Amino acid sequence: MFSSGKVVQLFYDVASPYSWLAFEVLCRYRNVWNIDLKFKPAFLPGVIYGSGNQPAVMNPSKLTYIVSDLTLLSEYFGVPMFRPSDLSEKDTLSAMRFVTALAEKEKEGDMLVERVSRELWKRKWRTHQDITQPASLTEAGLKAGLSANVVKEILSLSKSQPIKDKLKSVTQEALEYKVSAFNLHLCTLCLAHQKIFVVEKYNKMSLHIFPPFLQCFGFPFIVCQVNGKAKVFFGSDRFELMAYFMGEKWMGPHPNKPTAHM
Repeated sequence: MFSSGKVVQLFYDVASPYSWLAFEVLCRYRNVWNIDLKFKPAFLPGVIYGSGNQPAVMNPSKLTYIVSDLTLLSEYFGVPMFRPSDLSEKDTLSAMRFVTALAEKEKEGDMLVERVSRELWKRKWRTHQDITQPASLTEAGLKAGLSANVVKEILSLSKSQPIKDKLKSVTQEALEYKVSAFNLHLCTLCLAHQKIFVVEKYNKMSLHIFPPFLQCFGFPFIVCQVNGKAKVFFGSDRFELMAYFMGEKWMGPHPNKPTAHM
């Protein structure tokens, strides 16, 4: 039972390589920062379209950058991954329902969810194997340490309506996560116009320009709670800020190595 008052929720989809980087780093820092790390498997396309964002595959320039970016990031974070021959998005709905079903079954802890998620990422981003078919999910589950009987049970459960609804609800939870952005937007308006708006004028104008809350628009989406106070972070490059918010130290991507640095 954790008593540090620090809870970190990671919303992710194995379709996202950046989520894999965040996943591994948070696992490494779980005991270093003494955080209660909670995995929140969700469905990335649901977040992208629900937030009005655009998939990376729709932006050739962004896609080209991502390929180069991931090459360096995989080296820096020590998470080997390689460019797939096909960069188009693959449907991970079955895979994320599989992880969701496992999370629902694994009530005590999330060790199996961690292992299975990692194997699915490896298949997609390292060995470039299928993760859409039952046989592929079975292979990933077995490699993660699940018994054949448990894999069969999870596969069956993943097709049930309660699990489909659970994945939808977690995805919607990310989209609806409400963290006030009033101060951020007010400062933005003041800087943009080089003047201070009174609250009444701000209320009339800003709600038509900015949403009053920060919203999830992609993965990884990380929610940090410290003694009831929440802060959200997007991406796999915000660990220094997360550490600052939690009153901890960022020691690089490998905190347990002697060469780790600030």
